[in-house]
Amino acid sequence: MGTRRGQTERLAAWLTRPVDGASLAAFRVLFGLLVLVAMTRFLLSGWIPRFYGEPTFFFKYWGFSWVEPMPVPGMFALYGVLALCGLAIALGVHTRIAAAIFFVGFTYAELIDVTNYLNHYYLVSMLALLLVFVPAGRAQVPAWALYLVRLQVGVVYVYAGLAKMQPDWLLHAQPLNIWMTARVDTPIIGPLLDETWVHVAASWGAFLFDTTIVLWLSWRRSRPLAYAVLLGFHFMTGVFFNIGMFPAIMTLVATIFFAPDWPRALARRLGRLGSRLARLGRWLARAPQAAAPRAPLALRRAGFAAAGLFVAFQVLFPLRHYLYPGDVLWNEQGMRWAWKVMVREKHGSVTYHVHLPQRGVTVQVPPHRYLTPRQEREMAGQPDLVLQLAHHIADDFRRRGHGQVEVRAEALVSLNGRRARPMIDPAIDLARVADDLAPAAWITPEPDEPPIRLSPQRAVARTGRGGGR
Repeated sequence: MGTRRGQTERLAAWLTRPVDGASLAAFRVLFGLLVLVAMTRFLLSGWIPRFYGEPTFFFKYWGFSWVEPMPVPGMFALYGVLALCGLAIALGVHTRIAAAIFFVGFTYAELIDVTNYLNHYYLVSMLALLLVFVPAGRAQVPAWALYLVRLQVGVVYVYAGLAKMQPDWLLHAQPLNIWMTARVDTPIIGPLLDETWVHVAASWGAFLFDTTIVLWLSWRRSRPLAYAVLLGFHFMTGVFFNIGMFPAIMTLVATIFFAPDWPRALARRLGRLGSRLARLGRWLARAPQAAAPRAPLALRRAGFAAAGLFVAFQVLFPLRHYLYPGDVLWNEQGMRWAWKVMVREKHGSVTYHVHLPQRGVTVQVPPHRYLTPRQEREMAGQPDLVLQLAHHIADDFRRRGHGQVEVRAEALVSLNGRRARPMIDPAIDLARVADDLAPAAWITPEPDEPPIRLSPQRAVARTGRGGGR
């Protein structure tokens, strides 16, 4: 018992030891600037009316059916507040309050419609939540604060790499074959993008990058080369694939793996460039201040417990798809919030067949009666969204006086270049299927044939969205 207590005390001492807070402060500044740019971009792009004004139906996350959008002017005001929160975070003005407001507001905006989900939106919410609790403005911080942020960034890379450890990616180079073959018109390197060996090399390179980059960034000797590789990797993914600000986000937040005092070391070098930079350098390079007073023991224990729960959630929650039978890329059960970045090209078409028992007829209902084109594209490959719309269609027909109706779906879906096949059992009345977290027997088994290799012309015709979510 004494040995175990001693080990626990040593671990607690190691986690609470003071370290230079400069890298965490730099992370805060970079994150705040990213938020400011991203929210301003959203305000100026016309996306707010498109995402929150045009749709007449919104897909809900399980347990969050109560979340509804504000009118478009209200959503503009929300994103304006979020942009100001980003500026406050960058400047260190009431950081915790600004981060809390941003976390609540941004998470609310993302909960409005599932078709808006992107992996990096979830990451931004998690990083904002961490900034509510970690001390990101002190000269010295406890080591656990630095490690907690590193863990959050690290799980993105590690789980993104593990998601690629499957035959489609490593053996068949899909979906990179589809995406790269569609870019054969790229100047200079275009012809290479139709070569099988290039697709295979890129697939294995991305797998090895994601699974090992955290280790290389954590080792002082390999860190400069590793970050140079990281810059090149994210630059290329940003050029070739439409994945928004994800490359920029990962490029900047990866600096959290640098030495804790790296901003001070950089400032000392920059200080030689001029008098103003010299003053800035001397200010940043000054000796760390004394650590903040230790919190009461009960509060420290509660903090450790909360941090432990956060770590456990981040490590275990992405693995929940193992609780479901079948391929997660097909049935999507456990797909979201699991860092499965760019591992599938999935698209299809859905037609609903609504049987009206009172009239003894069956009518076809296309999704575009209820959805915007963007929503329809996103919905077509995600079974739970097909089910949600089926429920909405049934409710709509009941409101119009047709009584209890039956709704079936003809959903033909292609995964990573395979021939399109039914994703939903067409014999199942979806109006009577519960929208819950249980294994979905109404989803058909995943295709067992290997993906095909597409020619450039067919790749251009078939490439759609789906991989980077």
